[in-house]
Amino acid sequence: MYDVIIRGGMVIDGTGSPGRRLDVAIVGDKIASLGVNIRETAKKTIAADGMVVAPGFIDTHSHSDLALLANPHLEEKIRQGVTTEILGQDGLGLAPVYTDEAKAVLQEHLRGLLGSPELAWDWSSFADYLKFYYRKGIVLNVGALVSHGALRIAVMGMEDRLATAEELEEMKGHLAAAMEAGAMGMSTGLIYPPCNYGDSKELVELARVIAKYDGAFVVHVRNEADYLLESQQEMIDLASASGVRLHISHLKTIGKKNWAKVGTSLATLEAARKAGLGITADQYPYLAGSTSLSACLPPWAMAGGPQVMAGRLRDPVERQRIKDAFNQPIPNWQNRGETEGWENVIVASVGSGDPAVVGKSVATLAAERAQHPVDVIMDIILAEENRATMVCFQNSEESLTQVMQKPWVMVATDGILGAGKPHPRLYGTFPRILGRYVREESVLTLEEAVRKMTGLPAATFGLNDRGVLKEGLVADVVVFAPERVIARATYEEPKQWPEGIHYVLVNGELVVAEGEALAALPGRVLLHK
Repeated sequence: MYDVIIRGGMVIDGTGSPGRRLDVAIVGDKIASLGVNIRETAKKTIAADGMVVAPGFIDTHSHSDLALLANPHLEEKIRQGVTTEILGQDGLGLAPVYTDEAKAVLQEHLRGLLGSPELAWDWSSFADYLKFYYRKGIVLNVGALVSHGALRIAVMGMEDRLATAEELEEMKGHLAAAMEAGAMGMSTGLIYPPCNYGDSKELVELARVIAKYDGAFVVHVRNEADYLLESQQEMIDLASASGVRLHISHLKTIGKKNWAKVGTSLATLEAARKAGLGITADQYPYLAGSTSLSACLPPWAMAGGPQVMAGRLRDPVERQRIKDAFNQPIPNWQNRGETEGWENVIVASVGSGDPAVVGKSVATLAAERAQHPVDVIMDIILAEENRATMVCFQNSEESLTQVMQKPWVMVATDGILGAGKPHPRLYGTFPRILGRYVREESVLTLEEAVRKMTGLPAATFGLNDRGVLKEGLVADVVVFAPERVIARATYEEPKQWPEGIHYVLVNGELVVAEGEALAALPGRVLLHK
């Protein structure tokens, strides 16, 4: 007798192959059989007539690091069909933290984006950090990247300077230890301090360590707007020099004047792939992005960490210097007032939940307060102790779909959890692909969309035991209604569950049944081997 049989569904197996009407039988945490009209019985039978049965979706860019420890049920993801997340993105991960000083700096640094739940950081090494998820219990699987930011903070704090040879060697040692402990690779976020204080030489040296373990180097490039092509070339050169597998986070072109660069951007990356470099990317299916409000400031304004930054924001001379920076070209810096426009930068959340601020654009707040837009940003950061996020409208539909159709681009939420009005991608990314871009607009076939959500990311991050529906592989499974699946989250009302996701199994155990989340916590920490 099987534990579970999913009967009568259209199996889209994650390889890109055409769908087949098959039953799927599960024993324990493994797929035991796929076949037509399996005769044996099961303890649990799921009727999937008219539905698609697919591998569980893999979110290749998640910011659930702290939220998952505070709330291990994470309905925002499992209700989308997500069964695995890759944490530690954008150089904003939680480990290693070898000293109390480094821990305090990292906690303060991350609170604007990842939040500050009441949670004891009872880890120091990357290995200790991964064990923490085991001890807490989690609803889905996680793999984790070691973050460039944590490495820098562990060695040199938030200093705005290049690493010495000795400091770089120390970072490389910490990175190697994390890779030995099972890190999927390393991430950097080259718009965020302290990552953006490092140069290409530092990144190449770290990438060579990752390459020895066949890990992935996951990068938020230095600039996705005016210097997009130069920023991508820096990473192509890095991949060539180090031999590392390069993965570009949330590939896009920011700002109307830059949208036409998408063709050159994609052609350059494809040429590098044809030359033999291992390059992949991910994308969320929305025209707006989201990050911490402090990311609007020039990099030097954040040097030294949030407390030092706050001192600058209180100093009239420094405030004027920061405002002046928005009128001066700074190489590689993304000036959001120019690239997006302040009318397109929306305050998504603040620590206090102030309704007079949340959901309004910086331009609107500036008009209401009779202030310069940059003064508005600085005042909010100060008032909220850097606990503020934003949503920025920045991309075009044509650019978005051109990127989406590339076979080496996968799907990610980049979702930021928290109060206020978070970006709807947190609730709707995967159903939006299936509902809008597959069913309604035919940008992707169903088989290709599922491959981008499952088999492709599994291969990219070395998840060799899952990501495809095949006998002997792990039973991470989603069952959805292809004619009904859709995202309901909007920018105005983001906290809405999607429709059409009926069943989700993680390691063979149901976590969503008949569209409702269950209490089970069958998730695991996945280690890179």
